[in-house]
Amino acid sequence: MAVCTRWRLVRALGLNGGQQLRVGRAGLVTEAAPNPTPRYPPVLPSRTAKSKSAQRRRLDELFQRVHGAPSVAEKIRLLTRIQRLKYVVYPQTLSLEADRWYQSFTKTVFMPGLPGRLSGPEPGAEPDLGRLRSLVCEAVSQENFYVKRRRPFLYREREQTVLPLLGSLVPRIISALTAENPLLGVSSLDFQPDVNFYWLRGERTVPRGHRKGRVDPIRFQIDDQPYCQIRVPKQLPEFVPLEHSVLEDVPVIHVEPCRLPLFQRQYDNNIFIGSKISDSSCYGHTQFHFASEKLRREKLIKDNLPDQIEVRLRANGIASLFAWTGAQAMYQGFWSEADVTRPFVSQAVITDGIYFSFFCYQLNTLALTVSADQHNNRKNICWGTESMRLYEAVEGDNVIGFNDEVLSLLVRFLLNRPESVESNLSGM
Repeated sequence: MAVCTRWRLVRALGLNGGQQLRVGRAGLVTEAAPNPTPRYPPVLPSRTAKSKSAQRRRLDELFQRVHGAPSVAEKIRLLTRIQRLKYVVYPQTLSLEADRWYQSFTKTVFMPGLPGRLSGPEPGAEPDLGRLRSLVCEAVSQENFYVKRRRPFLYREREQTVLPLLGSLVPRIISALTAENPLLGVSSLDFQPDVNFYWLRGERTVPRGHRKGRVDPIRFQIDDQPYCQIRVPKQLPEFVPLEHSVLEDVPVIHVEPCRLPLFQRQYDNNIFIGSKISDSSCYGHTQFHFASEKLRREKLIKDNLPDQIEVRLRANGIASLFAWTGAQAMYQGFWSEADVTRPFVSQAVITDGIYFSFFCYQLNTLALTVSADQHNNRKNICWGTESMRLYEAVEGDNVIGFNDEVLSLLVRFLLNRPESVESNLSGM
């Protein structure tokens, strides 16, 4: 009688990686074990605890909500809904050396002079300056000689003359240059608009109160009001590439902003360019600022502070243009955790009716928080000129010593436009 022998199938657990070993007639075969499914949900830190992990979870959830916001308005609402004490940055300030502080708050590098495209006139690019010169002289004579005014209030003498001058001069020049720059023909001119911007920069430990000991970001708010501004439907071209390497360093301030001094207030966080998000003219072109009594030259010279004249003008240009371009970038959906993919450019003119200063600003980054700025090599750039005198005096109905260089710079600012703007505007 034949004896039938059969090998018994043996299964064992391998020692390497949890693999099963099957032994049989065919030899040794390995099979991968199925992935174990978790029996319990992951352990997450509490949302309300004071630990760093809980704070990290709250931030991550906020960032997810902002990234998933269906509209720009909802995104801005989520970023500005929490009210805490914040430093209010005034573009026109009485503080000494304020320009270095403002550069640190906004991560801005100041470059003397103007960028290459605006530094000199192109041959045949400028219109007839004689016609524009007579237009400007007529506006200056109108406000200084022909108009009979009542006695001004204290410290309001220059304001009573300069603001009407800007109000009549800017629309006249815009209408005169519409043929050379069609973009001005579809622009929007705002008078005394509100421009607001809210951002985070740096960290501090809460010194007192029920939140004592917590590490909070330092919050800033700029509430600006230029006398007038030009908004356009097409974005101005960049002065330098987005990743352009700037050799100058941003000033580093190692003390708290209250030493400037800046003061903290708590009210609504606002981000506003002067118009609603749905407005088609959502890009900035040029702002015109009136140099108030805080920037009055005669007073600074009398107080033995002549070196602070240009410092305060630079601080005004940096703060005003950063707020305007930053708000424009956020209107396009960018913020600190979703940095800009293209530069935003704006221009500004600051004047007291006699002296004119010109500034250009290029916003290269909004990643100014501590976490977003760790590996961020971009810097915002501001170009600016020293103040230049438009004319020497007004004698009767004649303007003496008119400076054509100031008029030429003003015309170059207003003629700045994107390339092939005519074809783009014809398709709108």
